[in-house]
Amino acid sequence: MSIQPRSDIRNIAIIAHVDHGKTTLVDGLLKQSHTFRANQQMGELIMDSNPLERERGITILAKNTAIVYKGVKINIIDTPGHADFSGEVERVINMADGCLLVVDALDGPMPQTRYVLKQALGKGLKPVVVINKIDRPNARPAEVVSMVQDLFLELATEAEQLEFPILFASAKQGYAVAKMADMENPERTMEPLFQAIIEHVPAPLVDAEGPLQMLVTTLAYDNHIGQVCVGRVFRGRITPGMPVTRVGRDGRSANYKIEKVFIFTGLERREIDAVEAGDIAAVAGVADASIGDTIASVEVPEALPPIIIEEPTVKMSFGVNTSPFAGQDGTAITARQLQERLARELRTNVSLRVQPTDQPDIFMVSGRGELHLAILIENIRREGVEIQVSKPEAVTKVVDGRVTEPYEMLVMDTREEFIGPVTENMSTRLAQMTNMQSDGQGNVRMEFKIPTRGLIGFRSYFLKVTRGNGVMSTQLLGYEPMRGAVKTSRTGVLLASESGIAVAYGLNIAQGRGSTFVEPGTSVYEGMVVGANSREDDIVVNICKEKKMTNIRSSTSDIAVRLTPAVKMSLEESLDFIEGDELVECTPKNLRIRKKTLHNDQRHRERGSRERAVVVEEA
Repeated sequence: MSIQPRSDIRNIAIIAHVDHGKTTLVDGLLKQSHTFRANQQMGELIMDSNPLERERGITILAKNTAIVYKGVKINIIDTPGHADFSGEVERVINMADGCLLVVDALDGPMPQTRYVLKQALGKGLKPVVVINKIDRPNARPAEVVSMVQDLFLELATEAEQLEFPILFASAKQGYAVAKMADMENPERTMEPLFQAIIEHVPAPLVDAEGPLQMLVTTLAYDNHIGQVCVGRVFRGRITPGMPVTRVGRDGRSANYKIEKVFIFTGLERREIDAVEAGDIAAVAGVADASIGDTIASVEVPEALPPIIIEEPTVKMSFGVNTSPFAGQDGTAITARQLQERLARELRTNVSLRVQPTDQPDIFMVSGRGELHLAILIENIRREGVEIQVSKPEAVTKVVDGRVTEPYEMLVMDTREEFIGPVTENMSTRLAQMTNMQSDGQGNVRMEFKIPTRGLIGFRSYFLKVTRGNGVMSTQLLGYEPMRGAVKTSRTGVLLASESGIAVAYGLNIAQGRGSTFVEPGTSVYEGMVVGANSREDDIVVNICKEKKMTNIRSSTSDIAVRLTPAVKMSLEESLDFIEGDELVECTPKNLRIRKKTLHNDQRHRERGSRERAVVVEEA
């Protein structure tokens, strides 16, 4: 065995808290490395190619790209910054030898900054710190540098991890400088950052002549060649036509033949004759590989250490759509189709868990947070699958005979005028304030320790009460014994009494009881939630009721203008709104809220049975 550094390659991961500018920084590196043609218009956020990423302005999936600087190939892995997609970070940093830690020059280190840095240092990655957005009003790079140094002091496990270069950048303006003094009159180039990567990120140590070992960290699909496995070649080389053994995480193995081999160049995969140890490759021919598997030589089928992923914290049921409107929008409405879709997701979404329930058409799906599961639901419905999902719940564990639940650190940045309503709401969610800081200019940062079940539904409330003037983020702290009950402020709902078409006259009567969720002309069915009651109890309303016609006026002309606009909720808002006896029906074209038991008479009988059971138990 001869292990040597491969000086012509650097493998780096871009890590940061959400919205600190990772993807924009990658844009600048790609454009200034002359990866694209001079006349090629690439726009912004080049790496966020997924439609949902474009819509939401966040990175959801980790992605690979590569640039060449002064003869050195730099493989770049762009990772998500949102805590719900931490599993993406955990699986891809195995490919890197160093990392660019991007920190906002105003916000400073945030919860996810701490998490991703801890993961990177634990894997032994050499960090290069980039203080980004130095052109922001009120940017405070000197203070942020001090905060970053404190964070390293807290997280470093070895003395050498306390030595790292710090650069200052405006990814949006496309420049970086090596010294704070150069910020006043910077050269509009990323040259100092390129140089820092070459000098400070170590070259991969490889055994070029040893038997093949490649760790699968990402799976893709190509319509022509089928499944594509992406990962780093740790030992040996891989070539087309080569026989290999896939060693699974469970220790089982199977033999295959490599059909095609690719490397990354810019945003494209380029077919190549061989990939040597130290590089990141994409290969076709290993049909049923999963993330964490090892592709090894047939002669020496040795597995690499498995990828360790933290456990999910939030769960909800995914079931086949059983509403009267099932099959109207989607093309996949059976339990088998839903199970197959979830099974495909499990192969790439490593932090997801799927378990069967006592009902064959319902599955319990667990993930890293509400947003993690909401993105999955959104992808599924856009693919033509109709499902109905339950209210999110925290995943609990029994430890030494006691029920424990996940706790998280919640950090909120907002204006001082919103402190009152936010802290009052936090008190109903079993939250404990651990820190509060004001910058003297009306901005405040509040930190809370809160159980995950207390966080469910809070994001929508926070955005509404702060009128968009707030940012929140969370970090998992661990599990503690469950105690107390989370108070809810949700009132009752308005339920459709029958199937039909909503009309203005019926909606006007319903709006006397509360707000409505549907507009005139909307198809509804019995048991569908069509509004929110102003009181605590649920009320059945007939919004299909028309005014009797006369020879004086039409049935709706005198009231149509008086209708209050319908409340339209997003998927996340719908998941936050529902209670335990309700579901969100998700189809490619519609989101509807419904009761689990649709028929009004049956729902009354079930409620009566529960109340009688409680009385007997108390007696």
